[in-house]
Order: sequence, then C-alpha cells, then structure tokens
Amino acid sequence: MFFIVFFGLYSCFHLFALLKLKRALNPNLAVMLAITAFMILMISAPALVRILERHHLATGARLLAYIGYLWMGLLFLFVSGSLLVDAYRITVWIAAKLSASELSALRLSARQGFLIPVILSATILVYGFFDALHIRSERLTIHTDKLPAGIDRFTIVQISDVHLGLIVGKHRLARILERVEAAEPDLLVSTGDLVDGQPNELSELAEMFRRVPVRYGKFAVTGNHEFYAGIDHSLQFTAEAGFTVLRGESKDVAGVLTIAGVDDPAGTYGGRYRNISEKELLSGLDARRFTLLLKHRPRMGKDADDLFDLQLSGHTHKGQVFPFSLVVERVYPRLAGLMEVGNGQHLYVSRGSGTWGPPVRFLAPPEVTVIDLVGRTR
Repeated sequence: MFFIVFFGLYSCFHLFALLKLKRALNPNLAVMLAITAFMILMISAPALVRILERHHLATGARLLAYIGYLWMGLLFLFVSGSLLVDAYRITVWIAAKLSASELSALRLSARQGFLIPVILSATILVYGFFDALHIRSERLTIHTDKLPAGIDRFTIVQISDVHLGLIVGKHRLARILERVEAAEPDLLVSTGDLVDGQPNELSELAEMFRRVPVRYGKFAVTGNHEFYAGIDHSLQFTAEAGFTVLRGESKDVAGVLTIAGVDDPAGTYGGRYRNISEKELLSGLDARRFTLLLKHRPRMGKDADDLFDLQLSGHTHKGQVFPFSLVVERVYPRLAGLMEVGNGQHLYVSRGSGTWGPPVRFLAPPEVTVIDLVGRTR
C-alpha cells in the first residue's frame, strides 16, 4: 500500500509539473514527448535502481540513484513552490475582484509563475545538497540519580537513519564517524535504518565502524529499511560493524545502565518481526538502574512510558526537506528533539545522520547526538 500511494502521488507530481511547463512555455510536440519520456524514467527510477543494484550493476545504479533522487527533491520543491505561487495569484485575483481594480503590477504571467518556483527550487536543492554533508553534533545533558557510585558522567552517542547504500557511502560515513569519535563515547547506539543497500556495497563500511573506539560497546535496533533492504543481510552487516542488535531484549552495560531495544513493526509484513511488547520487555528490569530504550519510531509503547528513563528514536528525519516536515508532523507529532514524556522519563528524536531518497536536507540538518548522563549529587 505504501508503494502504491507513493508512486501514485509521485506520478501526479510529474503530471502537475508537465502541465505547468506546457502552459508557461508551450513547447512543441517533440520537446513534450522527450520531457514526458524523461519523467516516465524518473517515476520508474527508484524501482530501476533496486533492480540494477540487485544485479550488482553498482555504477549504473549509483548514477541513476543520484539523478533520480535529485530530480525527486527538485520536483517536490517545485510543486511546493508552485502551490505557493498559485496561492499568491489567487489572492491577487480575489483582491482585484473585491477592489474593482486590475492590480496589473501585482499579477504574474504563466511564464513567471513557472520560472519563479523553478529558480527557487534549484537554489534550495543546491543548498540542501551541501547542507546534507554538514553533520552537526547535538549535545544534551540528562541528570539522573541512577548512575552507580563513582560514575559522574556517562556519554551515549546516537546515530540514526544513516541509510548506508549507493548514496550514503564511505565519504559520508567518514564525516559521521568523525563526529562520533570526537565525542569519545562510552556507548554508541544506532536507532534504525543503518542499512539501505545491498551487501556487496557495504562490506568496507563495516570496517570503518569497527575502528571507532567505544568503551562499553555498540548496540542497534532494526528500522523499517533493514527489512526493506533484506533483514538477513542487514543483520549480518550490523553485526560485522560491531553492533549488538537488540530485538525485543535487554542487556547490562558494564553495570552502569540497562539497554533494551525492540524491532521495527515493518517486520510484521515479512513474518520476521519479534513481537515482544515494551511493557513485557521493560517491566522485569531493575527500576533502580537507568534504563535506555532504543526504538526506531518515536511512538510511546502502551503502558510502558514509566518503565524507562530515556527512549532514543529516529525515523522522522524531521521531514528532511521542508515543507515535507509539515506532512510528517501530522503522522509523528514528536518530530525531533528532546521532550519529557512522563515523570522524569524523556524521549529524544534524532533528525537522522544520513538521507533517504534525495541526498538533500533543508531546515532539517543531519546530526550525531551526544547525550551526557550526569549523576545528581546524592
């Protein structure tokens, strides 16, 4: 259903742009046929990329991925800009009717109404492409009285939604891991969607993770894209990268805290989901010890919000490209950042470290999150 809706909307976006172009520039038949053929190719590009990748045609898959996904970003920005321009034109038209005046100085021609969002979209796309390469370190401090005696500070580093694959490869990963290493983590966690590609494209990236020094280990949970990319090879890569994958289970971390993690529900469609409720998972844990819950999607488990101290999530990308964030926020009201969700319990939602689809971010910069647990004076 997701893919039916996605490709249906994506096709409508292309039709909208094609009609705008025809009205503004009135190209001849040959040009229209060429543009239409290009748009059909772009609509098919996400599926064609997967087919090429699965047949180990990495160079062609990567080239088509860059072209197809940059076009996707440009098209989304163009449609958003065009709707704003249309709203302006309607406002001017209504004002002219009400005032019985032409307001000709404020009117836009069809050509202007097309070119303005094209120029604006292209500008944002270029900016967003480079902004997606600029990884930020988001630092936050959480005070707790649950750290054991002798430990005043414990540093957790979170990465999320890296989407390793054709576009997010070793150069982008190196930028992310540079931020991770600079934080000198006691614990490194990945809150899902670490993997988004085929195994032949990921082997050397596992070694990059293994070289990152972490005092007390690396832990991860599945995201929806681990299941989309193939859960078996996703788990294999994550393990080779040095992560312990928590699938409805908990682990002790050096006697300092308890970490627990759950599967993403995308696994229910393939029969590979470990369906263990958060309440069942967390209720048996020692409440006197700090409990860290890893969960890909920023939703609260039923009757479980008082059974952990901090939940780390991702998935939303904060919309990745504004104004798509306005749509994502309707589905996930807890879009990004730190929020209190109970009596001393907190949820942090990462904007994500990589990109999905267009290698572009606008008003939703990528991040590596550094969480300092600081003991309260007893």
